[in-house]
Amino acid sequence: MVLSQRLGLSLIVVRKSHCFASALVTKSQDFVSKSVLCLDSDLVCNAHQVFDEIPDLNVISATAVIGRFVKQNRHVEASYAFKRLLYLGIRPNEFTFGTIIGSSTSLRDVKFGKQLHGYALKMGLSSNVFVGSAVLNCYVKLSTLLDARRSFDDTSDPNVVSITNLISGYLKKHEFEEALSLFRTMPERSVVTWNAVIGGFSQTGRNEEAVNTFVDMLREGVVIPNESTFPCTITAISNIASHGAGKSIHACTIKFLGQKFNVFVGNSLISFYSKCGNMEDSLLTFEKLGEEHRNIVSWNSMIWGYAHNGRGEEAIAMFEKMDTNLKPNNVTLLGLLFACNHTGLIREGYSYFNKAVNDYKDPNLLQPEHYACMVDMLSRSGHFKEAEELIKTMPIDPGIGFWKALLGGCQIHSNNHIAKLAASKILEMDPRDVSSYVMLSNAYSAAKKWQNVSQIRRKMKEMGLKRITGCSWIEVRGKVRVFVNADKKNELKDQVYGALSLITQYLREKEDFVEDL
Repeated sequence: MVLSQRLGLSLIVVRKSHCFASALVTKSQDFVSKSVLCLDSDLVCNAHQVFDEIPDLNVISATAVIGRFVKQNRHVEASYAFKRLLYLGIRPNEFTFGTIIGSSTSLRDVKFGKQLHGYALKMGLSSNVFVGSAVLNCYVKLSTLLDARRSFDDTSDPNVVSITNLISGYLKKHEFEEALSLFRTMPERSVVTWNAVIGGFSQTGRNEEAVNTFVDMLREGVVIPNESTFPCTITAISNIASHGAGKSIHACTIKFLGQKFNVFVGNSLISFYSKCGNMEDSLLTFEKLGEEHRNIVSWNSMIWGYAHNGRGEEAIAMFEKMDTNLKPNNVTLLGLLFACNHTGLIREGYSYFNKAVNDYKDPNLLQPEHYACMVDMLSRSGHFKEAEELIKTMPIDPGIGFWKALLGGCQIHSNNHIAKLAASKILEMDPRDVSSYVMLSNAYSAAKKWQNVSQIRRKMKEMGLKRITGCSWIEVRGKVRVFVNADKKNELKDQVYGALSLITQYLREKEDFVEDL
């Protein structure tokens, strides 16, 4: 009875303190917003003012004030309020530390975070799960995984949030074995943890592991996937370009989320179908989203999809349709130029580029990638003088990407003079750039200058540079087949080389037939 009365009284005190602190902090916002540039002294005064106006200030009301600052993203003031708390001789508790350590993470101030951790350690609070989770999150984002792991090991009974944070940290640093080991030993896995593992694999290029983890999640049957699960999984299957498996995941999406899902899932599906060359289903998904749900990413996905599939005119049509609804961004424009570039629509590409230069009033619209795409477009079509002129007159310094674009065009049109110039510029910037040596060698090879080809290959060998082996894959009857250049270990190598021999023979016979005509 007495205990329940005390708890009830404490709850009332907490609520009153929190309400009073909230009112004071909200009131003090007017003071801050009046100044365009808030000086440190203003922030200090503001934090101190709130504390000084609270009667009978204690750790509960002080923590409430700090928490209110944090919720309003006023982290500098939160840090000053914490220092004021210490100055007034109030002993912080685990909730105070958990809150203020979160501010140090938001401020990206690892030094302040370590100081707070040290103080919590001195007070014997570092093993508290609330403090430990905040410290772990700080170290995962701002420090080393070694520090994060030490904090995790020091925490008594770490919760799902702590473990998920550490798993995410391991995945971002490509320490997959540590992440999986921790994941497998978890007594209970929430949907957030599954999403962290799937997303971590997807974002680090381990797409098959991401899809396999999703399948394991379904097989386990304990946790139901949500709207955050599917974008990561669909992105992973998009990178594999496995059409059959992707359609199965689409079916799972409908099963768990229904016919209407959010724009993030919709955009992922649009991108997936376009990467698999199925623009019809990509367009169908786009239309099902509805105008009220589509965003700029939806339109960009469609434009890039048409561009990658060599359907430049449809990409232009989609852009023209979008232009009346949404303002294009730099991704939109790059996709449009890419579409024009790879379908030979040089005049249209040049027109849209000039429109971006002259008509749009967004200084950030044109990025180095856009100029590189234009250089590539002009050089691919044989307009080398115009390409060089563009490089000379553009408002930014040409980087390695521009010269690579020019070198790629020279390779197509066997323009050895400009190819040599472009290659020399690239190698000045990056003497160990393998792709530049290979591209220059290919340009000489196309012009049948075998002595130059031999010199380049000899130089690559002397420098210890190795060409990255080409790799491709194709899905046949629901199974993905991977092929590597000059692969002698593939189980189907005899059939592959046999088919290649037949194709080569057919092309030679056809060439001889044309010459006879």
